Amino acid sequence: MILVGNQRGGARDLARHLMKDENERVVVHDMRGFASTDLLSAFQESQAISRGTQCKQHLFSLSLNPPKDADVPVADFEDAIGRVEESLGLSGQPRAIVFHEKHGADGQMRRHAHAVWCRIDVEHMRAVQLSFTRTKLQAVARDLYRAHGWQMPSGFVRHEERDPRNFTLSEWQQCKRAKRDPAHMKEIVQDAWVISDNRAAFANALKGYGLILARGDRRGAVAVDYRGEAYSVSRYAGVKAKAVRDRLGAFDDLPNKDTAHRMAATQITDRLDELREEQRNAARNRMELLRAEQRGARQQQAEETRRLAEAQNARRDAETSMRAARVKTGLRGLLDWITGKRKQIEAQSRLEEMQARDRDARETVRQAAQQQADRAAVLHRVAQENAKRQAIEWELQADAQRIKAAIPSREEKREAYMEKRKRSSERPRRGRSRDGPSLG
Repeated sequence: MILVGNQRGGARDLARHLMKDENERVVVHDMRGFASTDLLSAFQESQAISRGTQCKQHLFSLSLNPPKDADVPVADFEDAIGRVEESLGLSGQPRAIVFHEKHGADGQMRRHAHAVWCRIDVEHMRAVQLSFTRTKLQAVARDLYRAHGWQMPSGFVRHEERDPRNFTLSEWQQCKRAKRDPAHMKEIVQDAWVISDNRAAFANALKGYGLILARGDRRGAVAVDYRGEAYSVSRYAGVKAKAVRDRLGAFDDLPNKDTAHRMAATQITDRLDELREEQRNAARNRMELLRAEQRGARQQQAEETRRLAEAQNARRDAETSMRAARVKTGLRGLLDWITGKRKQIEAQSRLEEMQARDRDARETVRQAAQQQADRAAVLHRVAQENAKRQAIEWELQADAQRIKAAIPSREEKREAYMEKRKRSSERPRRGRSRDGPSLG
């Protein structure tokens, strides 16, 4: 059942839309919580109440469209509306239900429904907060399709458990962290069952979740994942074994559990090998960028060193000229020499020259330290990139080896079979003697 809902105002327009005569039959099925008994007055009542709040979209309108070939009774519509109401937190809110009936293209009478809630909580005078309504409505719709056994549209199938062969690296790592529990596996098998109507479609649907359809050890069909876990189709899909046989046919040409395990595992390990190669190529490209950055940094640092040296030389020449200009010549110079002022000037000049050399040295050392720190930062990023690449490669390789190691070899299967026969032969047999029970 397709569920489409939205928040809205426009009480008059909505009432006219629901009561328009383009349908063969319009029935106001239920009015709850409104003082009024007709749609227009009820929605206007909701609008009047909303004026005491800041809410402009005071109504939530829902349309319920069942599958084309389904004859859905009124009680099932009421059940669906109740599920939506509970999911969205609208329980107890004023509500109206309207049924529309009209002839389809094939001449058959079709029924669909509309439900409208007032969002205003009169007790607290605030609107009921509605969040993620589309996601919640889709979840309710999926449950309805499964509960009624309707053919589910492919767009309703969850894609959280995507085919591991198509995973990116981050998705594969997330898949490893997310353990599949039985309830989740039931949803997966049920989704695959309700969107398929024959064996090929069901097998492809399972394959979309990384599962292989196989024959079980007890004449049943199972879905096998890359870990070798087998899930009974009838048990996890919630249908009887006869329904499975009717839809899938004979199981003789299906692979056995071990073969399916090997097929699923091989698909995964092949994808892991592809991921390793993708990571190598990506790491190679990132390293090329880092090397180009290193080369550019070296050129920039050389240019900075050259500019600093030129600036220091120019400043040194200017300061030398300034200190030389302090030494006077001629009579004034002779007077300075007699009075001792020249010695003071020369001493001051030597001190300033020494301070200038120290200043230039500090600038040079500071620049060299900064450049070394910049080079060290790039080298650290290179080391991090190498460590990251190596860790990912080791992880993917370990995953592939672990998956391959879980596939039983022929020798292991033979040993397990012989051990099982040995235990069976050692078990004491129970039964009556041909001569009957002893009386003595």
